Amino acid sequence: MSQAANDKPPQSFEAALAELESIVQGMEAGKLSLEESLAAYQRGAMLLKHCQGALAAAEQKIQILEAGQLQDLPRSED
Repeated sequence: MSQAANDKPPQSFEAALAELESIVQGMEAGKLSLEESLAAYQRGAMLLKHCQGALAAAEQKIQILEAGQLQDLPRSED
């Protein structure tokens, strides 16, 4: 994993999650050198922070929608 790859932000939540899963698989395989493991850990930590931020933003948007837009529909009395 190059330093440039470590600095590049993910294009989406799904891309970050897929890359994070790939990093975990690579680390669990035990085939990385110490330097590669440290770089993978650092990248993984950045991806995790990105995913957590994206989820928090989505949760905030949902709360805003629920507070102002989503309401029970009145029942029709047939």
